[in-house]
Amino acid sequence: MDLRAHLHTGHVIPAQPLALDAQRKFSERHQRAITRYYVAAGVGGLAVGVHSTQFEIREPQHGLFKPVLELAARTIDEELKKQPRPFIKISGVCGRTEQAVKEAELAKSLGYQAGLLSMAAFKNDTEDAMIAHCRRVAEVYPIVGFYLQPAAGGRLLGYSFWRKFAEIPNVVAIKLAPFNRYQTIDVMRALAESGREDIALYTGNDDSIVVDLFTPFTFERNGTQVTRRIVGGLLGHWGVWTRAAVQLLEEIKQARTSATLDARWLEKAIAVTDMNAALFDSANGFKGCIPGILEVLRRGGLVPTINCLNPHEVLSPGQAEELTRVAKAYPELTDDAFVAANRDKWLA
Repeated sequence: MDLRAHLHTGHVIPAQPLALDAQRKFSERHQRAITRYYVAAGVGGLAVGVHSTQFEIREPQHGLFKPVLELAARTIDEELKKQPRPFIKISGVCGRTEQAVKEAELAKSLGYQAGLLSMAAFKNDTEDAMIAHCRRVAEVYPIVGFYLQPAAGGRLLGYSFWRKFAEIPNVVAIKLAPFNRYQTIDVMRALAESGREDIALYTGNDDSIVVDLFTPFTFERNGTQVTRRIVGGLLGHWGVWTRAAVQLLEEIKQARTSATLDARWLEKAIAVTDMNAALFDSANGFKGCIPGILEVLRRGGLVPTINCLNPHEVLSPGQAEELTRVAKAYPELTDDAFVAANRDKWLA
């Protein structure tokens, strides 16, 4: 598989959550079921060991980083053997350079083709120190840049950083998740002005998914107008209602070929963002985002609980009711029938 060509095609790439039982123990059966669900939904890849998977899997008392990556990779391979198609396995890469390199080496040994590189451990470092870190990890395997919003543990990374980042040869994609239009433009302008057309751009802006996928970002480079587009999404939001997300992206790809944009797409954009507000608990500073994802999967019978490794990570007051409201308001954007028809097979 040509990794860059596959990414440029534009895909739904969910960020995988973690299935825990009533005792907060890892449930391999339910974790397999989630992975089977994503493959059956038609996604183009899966991100494992990322924020939605819970960063705590790396802590020694849990020791789940390798088991979770291993199980996901094995399950994906088993499912794709039945119906082969291109697919990218992306692993989360966290920590300072020594830890990040070890995580990258482990993931590569397990069959992961790229790493989603978190900069959360570099809160007070210089841009040059961060770029040196990125270059070192990129020596292990291809990397996906990650602009994570400060509310979720990231830091502000301006135009200057992304312009330098674009000069790293082994960068294959960037996930934009600052949840901020100004900062999104910083990344898009840096990429356009870098001349790197081989780097694919994926939205992680869960509050602006549809708008991101429709927007042409046009800037001047050496006297010429250059337009870059966000081609797909690497999203926690797409860890639920995933089949509907695949269908949505295909519809957007078709609509992008039209000379005019139907105003109904703006209505759809608001519907998706309204769903995300409930899912990610925007009213409470995103505190309930991981339990929100798990609650949707629990309602579909794909996970046994909404337990997190951190016992303080729970749904916010009123969040469950909000999830009920949006699922009822936008049934065409949910997966209830698809999950109900296949759940027992995925859990087998």
